[in-house]
Amino acid sequence: GELDGSRSERLKRLSAALSSAGFKAPLLDNIRQNMWVKLLGNLCFNPIGAMTHSTLDVMATFPPSVSVVRSAMEEAAAIAGALGLTLDVTVERRIQGAARVGPHKPSTLQDVEAGKPTEVDALIVAVVELAELTKTPAPTIRTLCACMQLLNKVVEDRHVRIRSEPV
Repeated sequence: GELDGSRSERLKRLSAALSSAGFKAPLLDNIRQNMWVKLLGNLCFNPIGAMTHSTLDVMATFPPSVSVVRSAMEEAAAIAGALGLTLDVTVERRIQGAARVGPHKPSTLQDVEAGKPTEVDALIVAVVELAELTKTPAPTIRTLCACMQLLNKVVEDRHVRIRSEPV
């Protein structure tokens, strides 16, 4: 759907074209809410995966990482709330959903392994900026952001790829 929740002819045509090409392209009533649910996972699983070379199933089931993930997701949900959004998926359900995905490498981990710049600005910096605008505390997100910015700097400045390889 459109940002205002409407279903324009333009989006109906786009949805139909994507569906006919084999993509899932439903028209959603609250696209902002859906974007934030997706963002809950991206803002924590991408940086943690990139920094630890872990897959979704491990990050979503290893108790110490689950604690960090939960904290970041709760902060993000609070930021979304400060922006007037109510998310229809709980943090626990989002974590469980990630665990069910299995041994998937987040895109940011794939970027680091390939020596490419990460999407740190879109995935985390933007959320830190929204936390500042809404005066919502986000210490876990800020920490993940700072660590990812440093990892990104290393990859870019040294022109290196960082891989996890068996010894």
